[in-house]
Amino acid sequence: MAGTEPYESALDSIPGAHPYPRTSRYHDAEIGVHRRADGTEVRYTKRRLLPPLHEETEPHTVGAGERPDLLGQRFLGDPGQWWRIADANPVLDPRELTNEAGRVIGIPPAGGFPRGERHV
Repeated sequence: MAGTEPYESALDSIPGAHPYPRTSRYHDAEIGVHRRADGTEVRYTKRRLLPPLHEETEPHTVGAGERPDLLGQRFLGDPGQWWRIADANPVLDPRELTNEAGRVIGIPPAGGFPRGERHV
């Protein structure tokens, strides 16, 4: 339909609406507002806190040539969901997940992390 805005664009016109789609790792991040000296407001995403490590991950042995995005597609059905696999493993850089063939990593359930406390 011509003139119909996508979900995310439509939310931009609603004050206080979240700027990130539901599939983004920043969707649940708090949005802050900074007021400049001239009175203009600047919206920003506050620090994203990591969820607790998920205890119900499925072990996966990394093969040669695997990448986080390929794992996201294979196990979660979306290459953009690589961040959920990174969150489920104690790594600082997501490339650490797959840089060594033979490494065993945890794959979270396809349904997502349960809601609850988040930790730094």
